[in-house]
Amino acid sequence: MKRTVLSILFIFSLLSCSQARSFEVTGPQGGISFKVSLPEGFNPQTDMCPMVILMHGIFSSKDYNPMPSIAKGLAKAGIGSIRFDFNGHGKSQGKMQEMTVEKEIADAMAVLEYVKGLPYVSEIGFLGHSQGGVVASMAAGRLASQSKVVPYGLVLIAPGAVIKEACQGGKFFNARFDPNDPPEYVRCWIFNKLGREYLLTTQNLDIYGTAAAYKGKVCILHGTKDTIVPMWCSERYKEAYGSNARLTTIDGENHTITKRRDDVVREVVEFFKGIE
Repeated sequence: MKRTVLSILFIFSLLSCSQARSFEVTGPQGGISFKVSLPEGFNPQTDMCPMVILMHGIFSSKDYNPMPSIAKGLAKAGIGSIRFDFNGHGKSQGKMQEMTVEKEIADAMAVLEYVKGLPYVSEIGFLGHSQGGVVASMAAGRLASQSKVVPYGLVLIAPGAVIKEACQGGKFFNARFDPNDPPEYVRCWIFNKLGREYLLTTQNLDIYGTAAAYKGKVCILHGTKDTIVPMWCSERYKEAYGSNARLTTIDGENHTITKRRDDVVREVVEFFKGIE
């Protein structure tokens, strides 16, 4: 009995600490957890460096690859990065069931405002993987429409624009639903809930039209063995961006970037290093 009481008190203590945690960045659903990676030997008091905002995919986290590997590769090349958990993911506040692409764009904009306030940041780039690629591309497009100067470069890794067609067709991963009248939520792989608002609003996103407003340099990477996001998503992005974009296919790579991760990281680093 005594052990049970102590266990309950311990769990309550953990929950209390979690609820009392303060966040430096806040999105529509609450605090956003993030990690900053800087080049080795970098002195934030005297040095300057570019900073890339890394945006993970749906059901993922800042702590899942490829984000940590990309952050490490950028740091070795003298480029800083900030990777964060979208609300409802990882260690950020909020519920995944209440997540939408629009709310994730708001998360990204909140992180951008934080980065803009860092005195050691010279330029800001965007990188997004899967749904994070959709968010990064639309955020960049909206900033361009507002005549903002960021980002200085944009990388899209297997950008998951297929989420629109998935929701329109009533089939998202293993979940099936009526696209015209979806339920309160659907379950994807048991644990992940997608809410009705996500299922409805995603159907009407102007993904490529919004993204096309961005006129900076774009690097699009897509694995030839990706069974989650079809290649046509990246090809349509390439068409939307025209000569400003380069599409590179990674032979044998899958969606989660586990086969040729070093090659993907190298492409990312070379792109940001090569922007004049």
